[in-house]
Amino acid sequence: MTATKTILFPEIESIIADFNFESIATTRKIILQPLIDFIQNKVSNQQEIRLNFICTHNSRRSHLSQIWTQTAAAHFNIKNVFCYSGGTESTALFPVVAKTLVQHGFKIKTIATGNNPIYTIKYGENKHPIFGFSKTYDDEFNPQSQFAAILTCSQADDGCPYIAGAENRFAITFEDPKAFDDIQQQYQKYQERSLQIATEMCYVFSQIKPY
Repeated sequence: MTATKTILFPEIESIIADFNFESIATTRKIILQPLIDFIQNKVSNQQEIRLNFICTHNSRRSHLSQIWTQTAAAHFNIKNVFCYSGGTESTALFPVVAKTLVQHGFKIKTIATGNNPIYTIKYGENKHPIFGFSKTYDDEFNPQSQFAAILTCSQADDGCPYIAGAENRFAITFEDPKAFDDIQQQYQKYQERSLQIATEMCYVFSQIKPY
C-alpha cells in the first residue's frame, strides 16, 4: 500500500500499513464504489468533501466511521475532507468505542461530562481534533447542505427516506457491536468492527486520484 506520508500517530500508521484490501469481499467493494465515485468527483472538481455518517443513536458505528474516514483521508493526503456523524436521535458516545480507539492509537480527552460527554479525538500531533459526542444528523454542528449522507445501520437507512440538504445518500451498513455488550467478547468484537470500518474507509481513499 502506498500513500503520501502524513503525521499520524505511529500506532495508527502501523495499523493502516497492515491492512490487506484483498480481504474486502467483492460485494463490499461494490457497495463502496458509489462513495468512491462521489469523492473522486469532488476531488477532480476541487470541491470540499463533506461526509455525514448516520446511525440510529450516534453512539457506535457512526462515530467509528467518522473518525476512521477523517484519518484515512489524512493518511492518503486527500484534502478538504470534513467528516461528521449524527443519529436519528441523540444518546451518547458509548464508552467502549472511546476505549477501542485509544487501543488503536488515538489520543482522547474528555472536555465535558454528563449524560452526553464531549471528547476530543486526535489521530496525529498536528491534526485538528475531532469532537466526539452524540447528536442528531441535522444538528447545527453538522453541515446543512452539500454533503453526502452515509447510513451506517439499516435502521437509520429505513427510518430516513429523505435527508434534507444531502447531495447524495449511500447505505454502507455495518453489524452493530452492541450485540456483544456485557459479554466476554465485547472488547474483541468492538476492535473487529473498528478495524473493518478502518480497512474499508482506507480502501475508499486508496482509490482516489488526487487533483
